[in-house]
Amino acid sequence: MRVLGQKLRSRAKELGLSNAEVARRAGLSERRYGFYVTGDREPDLSTLLRVCKVLATTPNILLGVSDDGKEGSIRAALVERLRMASRALSDNDLQSLVVQAEALVTHRGRVK
Repeated sequence: MRVLGQKLRSRAKELGLSNAEVARRAGLSERRYGFYVTGDREPDLSTLLRVCKVLATTPNILLGVSDDGKEGSIRAALVERLRMASRALSDNDLQSLVVQAEALVTHRGRVK
């Protein structure tokens, strides 16, 4: 999977992370993660999801299923990141986030 390796390198570079740091944060050995970066091996689904979490992206983008260079897919990736982050929030925190998002939408509507 050369596409996966290229996407892993590219995304880590965007975030200023080394392969070693991505591996550590994903709970992988540097060697194992290196196999994914070089395209010598493919991660299983649970490993891919852990790497996606570290790189704040989606499996579709890393696997080249969606083109992350287009406006729509960037938006989709951001929405997915927000959705993933919301899972870790308490109900009260999530409610606060929704109120903040709605306030931003209302403010932007008035600015135009």
